[in-house]
Parts: sequence; structure tokens; C-alpha cells
Amino acid sequence: MSAFKPKHQRLVLVVLALVALVGAGLLAAYALRNQASYFYLPEQMLENPPAPGQAVRLGGMVEQGSLQTAADGVTLTFAVTGKDDARVPVRFSGIAPDLFVEGSGVVAEGRLGADGTFIADNLLAKHDENYVPRELQEMTEHQAAKMAEETTVGLE
Repeated sequence: MSAFKPKHQRLVLVVLALVALVGAGLLAAYALRNQASYFYLPEQMLENPPAPGQAVRLGGMVEQGSLQTAADGVTLTFAVTGKDDARVPVRFSGIAPDLFVEGSGVVAEGRLGADGTFIADNLLAKHDENYVPRELQEMTEHQAAKMAEETTVGLE
């Protein structure tokens, strides 16, 4: 015969299940603590900068006239701007997205360097609501509609 009544056995199982769930949640939070990256606007980064080396995201607009390509052909330097003329210099080494141009929106993933330059590991270019793919830019509205119609005919 068991030492516990069935009612108490169920209670012990429920308590053990809750302890296991809380433990799993704490373990997951501990494992992901360095994976979380916070989002900063340029003015927020200047007012309250993250610790150097902490993974963060910087979002804003690529400043007109600030985009420069280094002699190696893959290193880009530019500035991300926000409200109130807030400006954060950014350095990125790699292949930039096709939509990445001056005056466009960008989200840079990386970390703040000790010198105040944001070192980006990844760039995400944003487009406005009037985005048109390159292939359709030279077409008239009628030509684009015809191409879309031809594309959908094969899908039916």
C-alpha cells in the first residue's frame, strides 16, 4: 500500500510538474541571455549607450553623403541618423543588401566599439511603401500588369 492517498499523489505530481516547468524556463532564459539583442535608435544610443561588445540593433536612416567604401571593396562606413540630428557612425564588412542606399532605412546588428563606432555584423535594409522591384521599374503599368498575369497563369 502506498504511503500517500491518491489525492496527495496527484498533488505531489502537480507540484513536481510545476517545478520542472519553472526549471526548464530558467534554464532556457539562462541559455538565451547572450542571444537577446536590444533595439536602439541613434538618439537613444548617444544618450544611454550599451556596454561595448554587447549585441544590439541600431535602426535609423542612412545619412545622405556619408556612405563610403574602403579600398578593400567590402568595408563600408556610413552614419545612421535619427531625430534631433542624432548621428552614429557605423562600420560594416561584407556584402550589403541590394536595397541599402543613402537615405533609406536600415537596421544594423552588431555592437558598439570602444571609440563610439557601431561595428555591424549584419545589415537589414528597409524600403518604403512605394517599393518597386528593379525588374519592374522600367515597365509601364500596362506591361507590369501583363507580366503579373503571365506569371499567375502558370500557377493555376
